[in-house]
Amino acid sequence: MNDTTIEQQAEIECYLRLGDYDARFALWPGDTLITQHQTGSHALKQALIEAIEARVRGLPIAMPVLHSDPVSFTRGKIEPMVRGLFPYAEQEQVLAVLERSVVFLTPETIRQALEEMPWLHSAWAMANLYLGSVGAELLSAEAPQLVGMSIETTCFVSMEYFGQTPRFSDYIVHEAAHVFHNCRRRTAGLRETRRRQWLLELEFRKRETFACCCEAYSRILELASRFQDRSRLADELAGGGLPDDGSIDLVECVDILSEAAAARNGWKRILARCAPAASARAPASAQ
Repeated sequence: MNDTTIEQQAEIECYLRLGDYDARFALWPGDTLITQHQTGSHALKQALIEAIEARVRGLPIAMPVLHSDPVSFTRGKIEPMVRGLFPYAEQEQVLAVLERSVVFLTPETIRQALEEMPWLHSAWAMANLYLGSVGAELLSAEAPQLVGMSIETTCFVSMEYFGQTPRFSDYIVHEAAHVFHNCRRRTAGLRETRRRQWLLELEFRKRETFACCCEAYSRILELASRFQDRSRLADELAGGGLPDDGSIDLVECVDILSEAAAARNGWKRILARCAPAASARAPASAQ
């Protein structure tokens, strides 16, 4: 970056500190706006990668023991959710999208993941996600404290997933649940209509609620050896175990999970409670 101007260097420092940048890329050379965008975007992203490498250099990073087949590992995590939410005829197509949607951010994958990320602010958030997972200094005090994030149909999960996590947490299920409202039905090879464009139609303000409830319910199913144990675990959640960061209504989530735990198909109950108002009703199959 020795050939950058003082103004360009200032923009790089602003980007590294806050994830902000001039979307016009007016400071960067190029005969066209597209060329300026490409030049500036490349410069910011390379500075981001260099900043990450500088922060992790020399750190004793403990590599997790990754599953030998990450596709089957991911499928095992998200299959109960897909089976519970989608009709039989659509399940395999949805699973085919989701089972390859997870990228674990490790020292071997982070550079490629950043280079292929088309949005600079998302790349900045991903960089901080990775830094936090390896115990390195974040780029900024304002950086989000994340363990996973989803971009369109890809879920990025940090190595913290393989560490000690809360009893009712499963970040793969959480991020996969966000894919449902980010992925068009036609992307999965499913019929799309004017009223059914996304894999699942969710009320916008309840998207995080839906993901949190799916995450917690997946753990209830894993931990409950008997059907009657589900309600006990839902009661345990009411005493703590859900994220208390203001992103969701805790009372509402506990109520949704209590209803789901008492139902034959709790996934459908969660969906019904988070659907747009016009379609928010418990389907007969969920009774």
